Amino acid sequence: MSFGQVLPERSEGVEHDPDPIALLRRAILGKRVALLTGAGVSTDSGIPDYRSPGRPPRRPIQHQEFVASDAWRRRYWARSVVGWPRFRTAAPSAVHRAIAALEGRVELTALVTQNVDRLHQQAGSQRVIELHGALAEVRCLGCGAFEDRDALQARLVSLNPRLGRLSDEDAVDFETRPDGDVELSGEAIERFVVAGCLACGGVLMPNVVFFGGSVPRPIVEASYAAVEAADVLLVLGTSLTVFSGFRFVKRAHERGIPVAIVNRGPTRGDPLATHRVDAGLAEILPALVG
Repeated sequence: MSFGQVLPERSEGVEHDPDPIALLRRAILGKRVALLTGAGVSTDSGIPDYRSPGRPPRRPIQHQEFVASDAWRRRYWARSVVGWPRFRTAAPSAVHRAIAALEGRVELTALVTQNVDRLHQQAGSQRVIELHGALAEVRCLGCGAFEDRDALQARLVSLNPRLGRLSDEDAVDFETRPDGDVELSGEAIERFVVAGCLACGGVLMPNVVFFGGSVPRPIVEASYAAVEAADVLLVLGTSLTVFSGFRFVKRAHERGIPVAIVNRGPTRGDPLATHRVDAGLAEILPALVG
């Protein structure tokens, strides 16, 4: 059975093998492993990514747009109130379960994920660092208070009953987007009423790092520590296009820590990888832990 292409390894003397499963097992089993995961892990759960080969371009919301503009916040929350019910009911796939099973096969320093869906935790992964936060929480930009996203959903539906009816999956067939929202008409967005913070009336933002935002320093440092404590960094399902995740591949390379990447399509980290498998995760991960 073919599991995809094993691309050339970086260093002289590193073992080559046409079987990617055997190659990855040699790379990680019996080792201390740091995991870095991206959107490709969750595509089989119905949450699309931004950059898979063949996907149409998707423009993510920018941090500064959300913070600076009432119109952009109204756009985000209108689209999110329709998309949230489907996003929150996404279930872990065989890939998430295989990654959770991997914790029992290797000494895991941490699972650093760029995803905001908490499907790793639902699948049973324990040592998860949420690099970009999670959509299940909302925070106030004024007073810092947190609110559960489901609780906010109820308030938004109450303020916008027409869109609340559209949030029922049986009523409408919208495609979920990577940010957990959906496409809506300009008219629906213009009429949308945004809810404020319950504590101070301030601006609410999902507790995630939008594009252009900064990952909190303690999260970055904890992730660096996990990489530096590992014998190998295993990267799964990310193109590493943004520096937020790529920095950990750079750190591993600088410290002489081998980097194994499994992703369909090229990644920014390929020149730094010691092992590179070009294949879908559903082809590789269950077989790796099976």
